[in-house]
Amino acid sequence: MYPKQVYLMVKKHLNTVTSQDKKSPHVLRHSFATAMLNEGADINAVKELLGHANLSATQIYTHNNIEKLKRSYKQAHPKA
Repeated sequence: MYPKQVYLMVKKHLNTVTSQDKKSPHVLRHSFATAMLNEGADINAVKELLGHANLSATQIYTHNNIEKLKRSYKQAHPKA
């Protein structure tokens, strides 16, 4: 298999399940990492699964967690 074949196959299958504009293997990687972190996975474990050399490359996926935390705080804190 060639990288372009994988890209086209992923894009084709994503067309059937989402209307999102961006459709690529990288979107799947990002979704996987975000879901893992949202469910409480350790960031070092996600780093290893994604094959990142350093933690800073994985930290971009924590942005969604921070936004989720802010929303929860604003909903729950009486003085938010």
